[in-house]
Amino acid sequence: MHVTFPRLPDHEVGYSVVERDDGVVYQLLGGRAGTALPHDIMHLVVERELGITDGIWGGIAAGMVFGSMRHVRGRRPPHVTERSALLKRTYRDRILRAELLGNLVEAIAALDDPSADEIRRLTGSKLSVLRMPEPPSPQAFAAAARALQVEAARWARLRPGEELRYEWALPVTHHVPRPRDARDRGARGARRDPRRLGGRGRSGRPGPRR
Repeated sequence: MHVTFPRLPDHEVGYSVVERDDGVVYQLLGGRAGTALPHDIMHLVVERELGITDGIWGGIAAGMVFGSMRHVRGRRPPHVTERSALLKRTYRDRILRAELLGNLVEAIAALDDPSADEIRRLTGSKLSVLRMPEPPSPQAFAAAARALQVEAARWARLRPGEELRYEWALPVTHHVPRPRDARDRGARGARRDPRRLGGRGRSGRPGPRR
């Protein structure tokens, strides 16, 4: 998946262009444009650095569509609404985790050379509502914070009309929930016995309806 963040004139409504691997393209609205790193870049960098594949950007890559996303082009797959709703239910707690981890790394990045103890204290306060048996190490958080600082500096140097572009890839072994509605079951039934769905039998005549 390719994600492009154009640098717009200050105070305009920012956005990114999300090009999924299936060829579907969305525009994802963000906050006001300016020199501060966009919130969506922050999450993309943090999730990438911490190996979070089931957070906000992993959900978007898998087919989740938020209310702030507008379809631009590309043929959307069948049952896109049902698929997105299923993913939102499945990813709900993981998205909360990704939000809190992003906020934590952002807070660490704002500090001047934080120690491991400082990072542990921040971790305890920022992640207190999470049930994480083993959060990432202070070293992993520090590395993610440094990556965030690098991207913030890159963004601040951009002039209106320039852009940053990122790649996002789900692991090959990543399992994506798939909706199974009546039409899916019907399609499987049609392969077993086309007459049961009122389809055409071998004779070419419509079969009996259930």
